[in-house]
Amino acid sequence: MPVATQPARLAAALAVLLAAVTGCAPQDETDTAAPAACTGPRPATRTPGTLTVGTDKPAYAPWFQGDDPASGKGFESAVAYAVAGRLGFDRSAVRWRTVPFNNAVAPGPKDFDFAINQVSISDERRRAVDFSSGYYTVRQAVVALKDSPAAQATTAAGLRHARLGAQVGTTSLDVVNDVIRPDRQPAVFQKNDYAKSALKNRQVDAVVVDLPTAFFITSAEVPEAKVVGQLPATGARAEQFGLVLDKGSRLTPCVSKAVDDLRGDGTLARLEKQWLADAAGAPELR
Repeated sequence: MPVATQPARLAAALAVLLAAVTGCAPQDETDTAAPAACTGPRPATRTPGTLTVGTDKPAYAPWFQGDDPASGKGFESAVAYAVAGRLGFDRSAVRWRTVPFNNAVAPGPKDFDFAINQVSISDERRRAVDFSSGYYTVRQAVVALKDSPAAQATTAAGLRHARLGAQVGTTSLDVVNDVIRPDRQPAVFQKNDYAKSALKNRQVDAVVVDLPTAFFITSAEVPEAKVVGQLPATGARAEQFGLVLDKGSRLTPCVSKAVDDLRGDGTLARLEKQWLADAAGAPELR
């Protein structure tokens, strides 16, 4: 074999080997596969032509009205349909599925395309699920019976000796432990309904919930209670609710873009004004 041809043959062999290695290398699904899911009139979903949305039951006001997520009434119901519209699904193509709060944020495959249930975005939860962009910036608040000593608190420290309650697995419970730091274990409830019953029955002195829920509790469900005040956030970032998706879902960038567009054109602000109470009247508990 002529010596002059050996470098050329060696280069060709290396090129073939490099192509084979490159073809077998893992690809970045976030940068390559995900955008493809958002092309066309509507993205691919679990059931072709249908957008499956999960939420808990009961579906509480003011996030939903009449325990009916499909009504389009209530802030989160309206947001879900607005996101669906941005994705190319009309209202008749949306199917609702009951998904308990803890199941929505637990690791493992999901039986919904996205869930909406006042789920706060956190780094810990991101290890198990995907989140969309935040659709609502939230503060946590304390609700107490008007004749309770807890109702007179003006600081978080003033609640340290109170019997407090919150729903399990929520940011509300995190705020109880991290901000108030009570001197006794807080009562933990599977659902906010149980927490409200405990408050009415004086089994707890106060409960911690998100601020819009606090206003609804005191105006419609437990009128003998009051919003004691808002609690400071636990981290450097503002707490936000996000739509929950399966970990690594190709739908995540599509849903985030839909939320961003709804924020950009003022839809989220309009729906917030329509369905959620103004927080201006709740004092700060520092």
